[in-house]
Amino acid sequence: MKRKPNLFEAFSPIAVMLLLLAIGFGVFGLNPEPLLILSSVYAGFIALRLGFSWEDMMKGIQEKVSLAMPAILILISIGILIGTWMISGTIPMLIYYGLELINPTFIVLIAFVVSAIISIVTGTSWGSVGTVGVALMGIATGLEANLPATAGAIVAGAYFGDKLSPLSDTTNLAPIAAGSELYEHIKHMMWTTVPAAIVSMVIYLIVGLSIADKEVTAPETMTAMLTTLNTMFSWNILLLLPPALILFGAVKKYPTLPVIIFSSVLAGVLGMFIQGFSLKDVFASAVSGFDVSMVNKNGFEASSVIPEVLDLVHQGGMQSMTSVILIAFSAFAFAGIMTKSGALEVIIEYLLKFVKRTGDLILTTVLSCLTMALVTGNSYLSIIVPGEMFKDTYKMKNLAAKNLSRTLEDSGTVIVPLIPWSSAGVFMAGTLGIPTLSYAPWAVLCYVGFIFAIILGYTGIGIAKDLKEEKAN
Repeated sequence: MKRKPNLFEAFSPIAVMLLLLAIGFGVFGLNPEPLLILSSVYAGFIALRLGFSWEDMMKGIQEKVSLAMPAILILISIGILIGTWMISGTIPMLIYYGLELINPTFIVLIAFVVSAIISIVTGTSWGSVGTVGVALMGIATGLEANLPATAGAIVAGAYFGDKLSPLSDTTNLAPIAAGSELYEHIKHMMWTTVPAAIVSMVIYLIVGLSIADKEVTAPETMTAMLTTLNTMFSWNILLLLPPALILFGAVKKYPTLPVIIFSSVLAGVLGMFIQGFSLKDVFASAVSGFDVSMVNKNGFEASSVIPEVLDLVHQGGMQSMTSVILIAFSAFAFAGIMTKSGALEVIIEYLLKFVKRTGDLILTTVLSCLTMALVTGNSYLSIIVPGEMFKDTYKMKNLAAKNLSRTLEDSGTVIVPLIPWSSAGVFMAGTLGIPTLSYAPWAVLCYVGFIFAIILGYTGIGIAKDLKEEKAN
């Protein structure tokens, strides 16, 4: 006989997970995947105690995996994209000219703005980080800029664009979960996202100006990088076609996955005809990533390449996404069991007891999203579960659904890349080469947004009433 979990049964799996991750991952540096599995085992014992069968739990896990499968396929395709853009010379060319043109004083600010623009147009924060983000980090490395600050700005910019892009999966998911309209949701997010972006840009500008009088370039290293890249690759304006195809597909609102694949194929063709790589090299780069040993040009010696260039060009490939996918599946196991057993529902119902004012409701929503993000490391779950739970409450309080959808994004979507054990955190850290906890303080927009959401909740500024509900009453 199935029953509803009590508070201890609902909260204890989360406490166990946070304890395991804090001690195992945070203190001893253990891999997070087994820790998540152990947390799932404990959650499973609680579910059995509540009367749920193994088949029930498996169904919950399957539902979560099914929900995230499109994102996982895009993740794999981005690995292919980075590998082919590298072997085509697209990313190296952006790095090469960026090293020559960008003023190091403004590299952190530029990193934020460029990542935001690309993410708005493409609708994918991961794609923005995996392509232009890699190039920007290469430029920052050559300029000897503040790498954690640059990485944080890239992540913040990418998620700024992700929040406001109508092509973004989470931007579409939030209004669905909350019951609002897509473009109303995007417009309403301006109340929190624009101020957060302004604060971010001011900080990035101050960081740049504070080092303006210092020697931020390493002439020998930078010259060596430029010379090596110029020897390895041939520059051609056609190398801009793969990113142009991505932009075209975004503007035309074509499905993301096919556009990424077509761009990868085009990049592979350019790699063969412009750079002179073989079909075997292109396939190898798509699967395992680019390697300097693939270069076979006169005057180039792979063994003489400096470490800075190796770190720069050894990128991409489907296999580079393996760790991200493993963490995602491990987290889905825990999230699926917790959702199926009703534990998450009990937790949010408990939190609702403390709601008296609009600000309390916004704060409770924020805390629920943060909890979901910390526990599952998944932006979809951080949006869907609190959205489903709070939807009726916002309606009861005569608050427009777009208030909920905005808060879901402010405290769900953008927080996940700051969590070291989340798939987004692992991806950003692995792609940019900077640990999550090192770039997190610099990803200003990712945590200032929900602070503005709470402030608006208590002041009433930017809070929309549910006019339909008011008329009904």
